[in-house]
Amino acid sequence: MAERVRIASWNVNGIRACCRKGFVEWLGRARADIVGIQEVRAAEADLPEQVGKLRIWSSSFTHAVRRGYSGVGTLSRTPPLLARREIGERRFDDEARVLETEHERFILFNVYFPKGSGKDRDNSRVPYKLDFYEAFFDHALRRKKQRKKPLVVLGDFNTAREAIDLKNPRTNVTTSGFLPEEREALARQLGRGFVDTYRHLHPERVQYTWWSQRIGVREKNIGWRIDYIWVSAELLPHLTAATIDDQVRGSDHCPIGIVLEF
Repeated sequence: MAERVRIASWNVNGIRACCRKGFVEWLGRARADIVGIQEVRAAEADLPEQVGKLRIWSSSFTHAVRRGYSGVGTLSRTPPLLARREIGERRFDDEARVLETEHERFILFNVYFPKGSGKDRDNSRVPYKLDFYEAFFDHALRRKKQRKKPLVVLGDFNTAREAIDLKNPRTNVTTSGFLPEEREALARQLGRGFVDTYRHLHPERVQYTWWSQRIGVREKNIGWRIDYIWVSAELLPHLTAATIDDQVRGSDHCPIGIVLEF
């Protein structure tokens, strides 16, 4: 009998706010086996009561040194074999952007990749973002070799890969998230043995995963596809579905998912 594994990812833009907007109800409908959430923005002790009541889930969370910032969490119906919260470089680990969980058939990395824009909406954080891409994927591929298991990398990558992945590519070529150097960095990492699951199964479909919170933007579908689930090539024969649930509200991002069958 085939084993089916459903994996979902969602940048919740603050788990406490998202819980007030239907996160737990969505979780019940999603039928996922593993769920990665990003931009949790809460220490585990500060998580909403609703999250603590999800008894069917094994949960792992990590929070940043800076309170109310960044953070990721992974929920799984079967407890992972291990969970790790760092990649070994303090300037990245202090921002709590990576949570690694090892499962029977793969290692899963739940990642909230940095934005390139700074407080003044400039591109001052682009060097940090590019360094993070390199450091993270170096680390992930080392873990793949050490543990001899394929990888699933999911989360908010904060870069639209191609023109099809955002509504207005021409007017955003100088905007972090669609800068040539960011796209080149992402393409280079993709070329190290990964597959963008959604674009592999839907090469020409236009769907987005993030919208500005300005009034009317989401209603007009002026969005970006910046949330991905990548798998290492060994898992590609097992990939049967990749989805973007763009009708789900509760955050400025929407959930995405894949199905793997073994």
